[in-house]
Amino acid sequence: LAVELPALQPMLAPFDGFHETNHAVTGTCLISFDRNRYSVAARAVRRAVQVRAYADRIVVRLGDEIVAEHPRCFGRDRTIYDPWHYLPVLVNKPGALRNGAPFQGWELPPALARLRRKLGRSDEGDRRFVRVLAAISSDGLEAVEAAVREALDAGAPSDEVILNILSRRREPPRPAAIVTLEDMALVHPPVANCARYDSLRDTRATA
Repeated sequence: LAVELPALQPMLAPFDGFHETNHAVTGTCLISFDRNRYSVAARAVRRAVQVRAYADRIVVRLGDEIVAEHPRCFGRDRTIYDPWHYLPVLVNKPGALRNGAPFQGWELPPALARLRRKLGRSDEGDRRFVRVLAAISSDGLEAVEAAVREALDAGAPSDEVILNILSRRREPPRPAAIVTLEDMALVHPPVANCARYDSLRDTRATA
C-alpha cells in the first residue's frame, strides 16, 4: 500500500454500492425481500418496484421516486412497517388507527402525540385525528405540527381549528400598502369636473 499510495486517485464521491432486484408490491403495501417484509408508500400498491439493497439499508424505488427506505433486517419472517406509508389508507379507514398492525406502538411527533391524547381513543377521536394527519400530504409535517402546537397553546385541540389555521397560512400575503413620499405628492391634484368636456365641445362647435 505504501508503494502504491502515490499512484492512487482521490475518490470524487462515495461509492454507491448496492444490489438491485425487482419486486411486486402486495395489496397491503408490502414487499418481500431476503426473507422479510417491508412496507412501501400506498401509492405503489400492486405495482412493480426496484429494491436497492445496501449493507445497512434498503431503498425502494418506483421509477425515479423513492417510495420507501428502511434499515436492513438480517433476521427472517419479520415485517417492518413505516406507519406514514399507510396515511392514505387511514383517510378511508380511520378505525385502523387503533387496530391496524402498522400503527401499533407508533411514535408520533410530540405535538401530534399530545393532540392524540386530547382527542381520545374513540371512533370520533380517530376520525378527527385522521383528518389532521391527512393534511400532512398537502401541507407537510412541519406545517401541520406548527398548527397543532398553536391550537393546543390556545386551548382548542380541535381538528376544525387546526385545519382553519392551515388554511389561513396558505393564503397569499396581503400586498404592502403604497406609501407616497411627501416630495412626490401632486402640487395640483386632479379635480373631477365633467364640465371641462362640455367646454371642449363648445369650442369645437365655434371653430
